[in-house]
Amino acid sequence: MFKLKQNGTNVPTEIMAGLTTFFAMSYIIAVNPAILSQTGMEWGAVFLATIISSIIGTLIMGLVANVPYAQAPGMGLNAFFTYTVCFAFKFTWQQALSMVFICGLFNILITVTSIRKQIITSIPKSLQNAIGGGIGIFIAYIGIKNAGLLKFTCDPGTYILTDSKTVVASSAAVPGLVNLNTPAVWLALIGLAMVIVLLILKVKGAILISIIATTIIGIPMGVTVFSGASSTSFTEACAALPTTFGVIFTSEGLGSLFSDISKLPIVLITIFSFSISDTFDTIGTFIGTGRRSGIFSEEDEQTMATSTGFNSKMDRALFADATATSIGAIFGTSNTTTYVESAAGIGAGGRTGLTSVVVAICFALSALFASFVSIIPAAATAPVLIAVGIMMLSSFKEIEWTDLSEAIPAFFAGIFMALCYSISYGIAAGFIFYCIVKICKKQAKEVHPILWVSTGLFILNFILVAIFQ
Repeated sequence: MFKLKQNGTNVPTEIMAGLTTFFAMSYIIAVNPAILSQTGMEWGAVFLATIISSIIGTLIMGLVANVPYAQAPGMGLNAFFTYTVCFAFKFTWQQALSMVFICGLFNILITVTSIRKQIITSIPKSLQNAIGGGIGIFIAYIGIKNAGLLKFTCDPGTYILTDSKTVVASSAAVPGLVNLNTPAVWLALIGLAMVIVLLILKVKGAILISIIATTIIGIPMGVTVFSGASSTSFTEACAALPTTFGVIFTSEGLGSLFSDISKLPIVLITIFSFSISDTFDTIGTFIGTGRRSGIFSEEDEQTMATSTGFNSKMDRALFADATATSIGAIFGTSNTTTYVESAAGIGAGGRTGLTSVVVAICFALSALFASFVSIIPAAATAPVLIAVGIMMLSSFKEIEWTDLSEAIPAFFAGIFMALCYSISYGIAAGFIFYCIVKICKKQAKEVHPILWVSTGLFILNFILVAIFQ
């Protein structure tokens, strides 16, 4: 069913890859309800909605598309849901869920009509390689941050020019290395050394072994703590689920979203922001991890570019991602998206949908064993993300860095992902500078029309966010 031999893998490797991906992203089980419950949603309901949406989305990805990607409510999108849509824009969480649902339907529409795959095929090879390397930097940065290796201090030597053309002193956050005097940091460094040694020695299962070993080492160090993320039991969570399940179809959800005409512009802007971020995060993840690993081969991309329907793995993977968002909204969570942490499982050898099925099973078990899942410290998974990020940087070698017309868009696409902490913003920067370069070289006709439209939408999104947020 999964064509393991054809994809150069086997059952033990796929299981190991699935476990690796799950442990790398399992933090979302506790973090997502912690963020969304601030809007008034029941913690237990969001806890179960997070798990259920992750299971369904990941199973669709594995069984329909046969690719090793996992899905769950996206970080960043859940913060936008809570702090911007609900707190800043004053929408209720029921209305916010309704907007997420509409965003999912829109993503399904642009997937079925082949718009999303046309966006992918319109991206030039140099930018695709830059996106792949940029995701490597982004993943490594997430790992470094999660390991607690960075601190941000105020620099009083920063100066800004005010509207009155007066230069005044200001303070800005400047990153630096933390003092190496905390157990969590030392555990992360031990884990990093371990995963590097195991990878260099080509030990089978190096990534998963390092996660488990680092977690065990963290017990006497007091970093691995045997306590659950919440005192809410599985039974209590099941009892709370009806408070969010299907609420978008009530008068409090879709029924009230368009009742106030004066709020219609901000509703449309919010749905647009949800969609553009979700769409390009997924596209970036697929391009960045799928090309180097061979999951999406050039032959598959050619099939996708010339065929209609869902004849390629990329087509089916995009459809799986699109449906997950609406499904998650029905159960009661923010946008469900393809996780960049899937790269950890791919780095461990995952190549087929069996990896995703293993992840889905782990999510199902986590509903009953949340306390066990929560003992895996960030210090154990962070080194893995750093190592996987290093592996993905090889995509940069395909870029002609001596040619400024190729290097400038590639730089902004790659570096901005980490600096802006957003895959979609990195892609936006790459697109914008690619168009600028082509205009300067009087080669604007070489830019694909879809790339022009995508760039325009990114610029429009930045303008609207600046005005309304």
